[in-house]
Amino acid sequence: MTDHTAANLAPARRYADAWLAGDFPAMLATYSDDFVVHWSGNNPMAGTKRGKTAAIEALLEFTRRTGRKLVAVDDVMAGTTRAVILARESITAGDETREIERVLVYRVEHGLLAECWVHDADQAFIDRALT
Repeated sequence: MTDHTAANLAPARRYADAWLAGDFPAMLATYSDDFVVHWSGNNPMAGTKRGKTAAIEALLEFTRRTGRKLVAVDDVMAGTTRAVILARESITAGDETREIERVLVYRVEHGLLAECWVHDADQAFIDRALT
C-alpha cells in the first residue's frame, strides 16, 4: 500500500467505523470544515452542499425524510486519489422500505474527508423518498 493510499484509507475507515458504531460526533470529526457533498438525482436535496455545517444539515434532513438506517458497510477501500465506502441503507419512501446500495466516493485532504460524491443504486427510489 502506498503512502497516498494509506492516507486516503485512514479517514474513510474512521468514518465507517463510527457509522457502524452509531457515533455521529465521531463521524462528523472526519469532515474538514470546508467539506463538500454532491448528491445526484431529481429531488429537492440534489446538488452540492458546501461547508461542514451545510453538509450536516443536509444529512439530518435526508435522514428525517427517508428514515434511513445503516444496514451494512460492505467495503472501505482507497487508491492514490480517492477513498470509497460501499454501504447498504434501509430507505423509506411513503409506505415502502427498500435496502439501497450506496457508493460514497471521497477526496481526502490533510487527513480529513474533504469532498464526497454520493451514488445510489436506485436513484429513482431515493428521488421518490425525498419529494
